Amino acid sequence: MPIEYPMALRSARMADVVAALDGAPGHATLEICDSDYSNVLAVFTLQKPSFSEVGGTLTMLGVPLDATNLLTGNAALARLKDGAGVIWASGMTVGTSGTDIVLSSAELVAGAPLTLDSCSITPRD
Repeated sequence: MPIEYPMALRSARMADVVAALDGAPGHATLEICDSDYSNVLAVFTLQKPSFSEVGGTLTMLGVPLDATNLLTGNAALARLKDGAGVIWASGMTVGTSGTDIVLSSAELVAGAPLTLDSCSITPRD
């Protein structure tokens, strides 16, 4: 059974993630990766502030966002980095619906455009 935290603690934890992402010089990024993070397939540059937090859930601001695929591959996981390249969240699922990161396509082709339609992150206890 997963550990359960009070909502105030979950909200504070997620607000800390946003503060870390937005606190570094430059803009945070969302990297779209393959199933073992061995390849970064696409990178989205986030606005500042990057997310709003309500009830322990982060919702990305400024979507939809566009990027160009760097590599060909199957998008499976994503991670968030601050402007200095420090990873603050990882393990987010990627797909075309029902995932943390919703893209226009999960089958990426190098050089093709890609749209990030939505991103909502709820911590897993």
